[in-house]
Amino acid sequence: MLQRVISTMRFNLIKFLFICCLGLSLQGCETLKSLSSFAGSDSESEDEYVGWNAEKFRTEAKIALDAGSYDKAIKIYEALSARYPFGDESAQTQLDVAYAYYKNNDPEAAISAADRFIKINPRSDSVDYAYYLKGLVNYNRDIGFIDRFLPTDASQRDPGNARQALENFSELIRRFPRSKYVADSQLRMIALNNNLAMYEVHVARFYMKRKAYVAAANRAKTVVEKYQRTPAVPYALEVMKDAYTQLDQPDLAQDVARVYDLNFPNGPPVPEHKDATFSHKVWDFIGLEK
Repeated sequence: MLQRVISTMRFNLIKFLFICCLGLSLQGCETLKSLSSFAGSDSESEDEYVGWNAEKFRTEAKIALDAGSYDKAIKIYEALSARYPFGDESAQTQLDVAYAYYKNNDPEAAISAADRFIKINPRSDSVDYAYYLKGLVNYNRDIGFIDRFLPTDASQRDPGNARQALENFSELIRRFPRSKYVADSQLRMIALNNNLAMYEVHVARFYMKRKAYVAAANRAKTVVEKYQRTPAVPYALEVMKDAYTQLDQPDLAQDVARVYDLNFPNGPPVPEHKDATFSHKVWDFIGLEK
């Protein structure tokens, strides 16, 4: 009886070990199959560019860029960089792929590529473009279909990217005052400052609606002090006058009114976004940005 039990246990043990070995064998086959598939994929990728020289890579990438095939352009530029990492034009390839990422609406990858170029090529003649590209990326962040085809108001959005773009352009101008990108950067900085100033006005108006008059007055005062030459100043003065009136500070309200009348006797010289055109009025009525 004991012998039969021992034999049964031995048989079960052998069966268990056999099943384990079979499982490991099948897993090994799957691994080999996966490795083979991966190797095949690499081979196919290599075959795609077989016989290509650096000039061929650049030509095809440029064709893809011009056609709007940004994914394809990125793939070709990355293959070029991998094939010729130390060539005479390897630095230019890094900038080209950063630009392709920017056009492909991949801001994080574009900025990372630009930063990598700056770190590796600090003395390059094109390093100013890397700083300029970072500014462009942040300047155009979050611009989607609606923004391109409908009259949206950029001043009502989160200003974080605008401030970052302003910092990028400022750094470019500070480091490379003679760069050919300075003039465009300065114009973009004016637009950014205008939007940042109007954003502060929107916040001040929000405080007014919530009857937080002190906060509204302080926010509007920031516009007058920090963004003196922007079209937002008269609107900020209006908020200050209303806030001081609500706070029962008639002297301060009258002082603000005198400043307004002295500087803007005919009202704001630049109409606010919502008053510019009929389409802007419709957009503001819909209120999707509020």
